[in-house]
Amino acid sequence: MAAPDKVFSLEGKVLKLDTAQDLEAHIGPLRAMDDVEEVRILGNTLGVEACKLLGEVLATKKSLKVANLADIFTGRLLNEIPEALSSLLTSILNLPNLHTINLNDNAFGLNTQAPLVAFLSNHVPLQHLYLNNNGLGPHAGILVADALSELHAKKEAARKAGQDVPDLETVICGRNRLENGSMLAWARAFSLHNKVKEVKMVQNGIRQEGIEQLLTAGLNHATKLQVLDLQDNTFTIKGARALAKVVPLWADIQELGIGDSLLSAKGGVLLADALAKGQNRKLETLRLQYNDITSLGVKGFASAAKDGLPALKRIELNGNKFSEDDEYILVLQELLGERKEKHGGDIVDEDAWGLDSLSDLEELDSDEEEEEEEEEDVPPEEKAEKLVKEAEEAQREPTVQLKDDDVDALAKKLAQTGI
Repeated sequence: MAAPDKVFSLEGKVLKLDTAQDLEAHIGPLRAMDDVEEVRILGNTLGVEACKLLGEVLATKKSLKVANLADIFTGRLLNEIPEALSSLLTSILNLPNLHTINLNDNAFGLNTQAPLVAFLSNHVPLQHLYLNNNGLGPHAGILVADALSELHAKKEAARKAGQDVPDLETVICGRNRLENGSMLAWARAFSLHNKVKEVKMVQNGIRQEGIEQLLTAGLNHATKLQVLDLQDNTFTIKGARALAKVVPLWADIQELGIGDSLLSAKGGVLLADALAKGQNRKLETLRLQYNDITSLGVKGFASAAKDGLPALKRIELNGNKFSEDDEYILVLQELLGERKEKHGGDIVDEDAWGLDSLSDLEELDSDEEEEEEEEEDVPPEEKAEKLVKEAEEAQREPTVQLKDDDVDALAKKLAQTGI
């Protein structure tokens, strides 16, 4: 985080800045800051002319490291956003130290992806990308992932030319309806950016086939991964098997979020067995709420915590199918309590330790205890064919295109820029 005297902020002022004149009343301090490292524009709404002026000013700030442009188009018309976004992203493309870009909570979708894709495929210094709740959909999701794959090639070329280039370390892309259709592209992107440390792709409507592809053909290459959050997608036993297969590869993982993902009773056991192998000795937080995990799974996690996860501080299990007084819940509570006493220090964040509240547990039906639906074993070529078909369907999504002269202007601007 930048020092306070190197931060310019309009955060949360709820300003409606339509014109350059509207913005001019607020950016005098930014003009005067030659060594600004972080700008926070989030929580205001900017029109095309305001974005053009902001872009012109930001283009001169060679020391800029972090640009927080989250939630800056509330109430804007669909045809305003592409030009406004293009003005901003084209202006900051050449900033040599800009490693973090936050575009959360802006309604891009497929209609507005062109400026974003152009920036992501060309901004070599990019290290941390925040792209949460943008309404991308699977087609735009493919384009964004492909842009990141292209970025990897640009980073490699820059390294060969002798430049000091950072790895892409953070990708936050949740609540974007990425679905199965974009998972081939995302798996490829992560197989290339294999030094990534933090990936959060929650609530994207990804089903088990897509989860399997993402894990076994993408994130399995990310051996430096520290945080993975895939909560509120659909794993089932297929996704659970894939996760159990790759989780031992992540020796540096500290936080794993698989809550509300239909992991299944058997899937919980598979994951517990994988964690018990002792290959994830830095894991501190495990989020597994609402996954149909039963007492057998709890037993597995208690065993894994004791013998294979010496750093585990927190496990979340509410909403699963066992009794609150299950003997292995008591084992976990006692184990994590002892660790808190030993390692928690003088000031303890209670939410970082122990178990979550088990106030919403489900009862296990006797039929469920004996039977669990097995998914058919589909040959790899059929899995691949299905995902390719979904990707093709995603790319046929209807869209309102930018006018030809807008696209040509954007391409011309980018052709004139270079890192």
